[in-house]
Amino acid sequence: MPSGLLALLDDVAAIAKVAAASIDDIGAAAGRAGSKAAAVVIDDAAVTPRYVTGFSPARELPMIWRIAKGSIKNKLLFLLPAAVLLGQFAPFLIPIVLIIGGLFLCYEAAEKVLELFHVDETNVHDAPAIVEGGNREDEMVAGAIRTDLILSAEIMAIALSEVADTGWWQQAIILAIIGIVITIIVYGAVALIVKMDDIGLHLAQTREGAMARFGQGLVSFMPRLLTTISIIGTLAMAWVGGGLLVHNAAELGWHGPEHLIEMIAEPIVHAVPMGMQGFLGWLIFAVLSGLAGTAIGAVIAPIVHKVVPHGEGH
Repeated sequence: MPSGLLALLDDVAAIAKVAAASIDDIGAAAGRAGSKAAAVVIDDAAVTPRYVTGFSPARELPMIWRIAKGSIKNKLLFLLPAAVLLGQFAPFLIPIVLIIGGLFLCYEAAEKVLELFHVDETNVHDAPAIVEGGNREDEMVAGAIRTDLILSAEIMAIALSEVADTGWWQQAIILAIIGIVITIIVYGAVALIVKMDDIGLHLAQTREGAMARFGQGLVSFMPRLLTTISIIGTLAMAWVGGGLLVHNAAELGWHGPEHLIEMIAEPIVHAVPMGMQGFLGWLIFAVLSGLAGTAIGAVIAPIVHKVVPHGEGH
């Protein structure tokens, strides 16, 4: 009996070690996969505040909460099962899905660049939501959730490509972790962003001295913050979108774009000290794939604007 009990305890300990290792692996994989989706996360955080622009301050947080709940539903009820099924039964489709996602990100990045240079201003003249009728809140929330579905699909697809070689239950756990954490981060950040000017205004009106000046500074800083987030999101989308196109074209057998970038990067990388070569190689790939992605998106954007009615886009 004692030897049998000890053997049982050994087995339990071994199982516990395997389980602990699996948890560590899941956590590490979730971190890697989540980092790959960073560009979409930044874009989500940059885009969502516009859906509550023009509403009274009292309605901003309830609207964000409704959008966040819709985002969780998108990720966990619709996209997660679809991603797990895709990973288990049709993994050969993952590169195609990622190419489609890359085209979408390139389109989004190019659209913002075209608007910046006043080449295409299709989406820059939206009227303030508050003047467009009592049902406008429901319409804006529904529109935000539809946009979130596209961005969440990108997040799930990018994450799935990082964990495609794991078991289905590990994929499900990792994607669920990523979906929940990213939703909390994005909509927590959005809530903070949309309320920062209200906080600043409150401090400026109700405090004196340094706190009042801080409040005034916060109000004046908000437009710069939103502009900075938008720029970072645009650059990240161009980089990740172009990278998805280059890498997954190679996965499907077309290595031309990847080899061209390598040919351009190789002499430059070899001209710097060894310790800098890895970072420089990554930077050159990011810049060149981002430029390629923006160029492709610039071709797609005018076509999309002719096909999709004004107001239904991002």
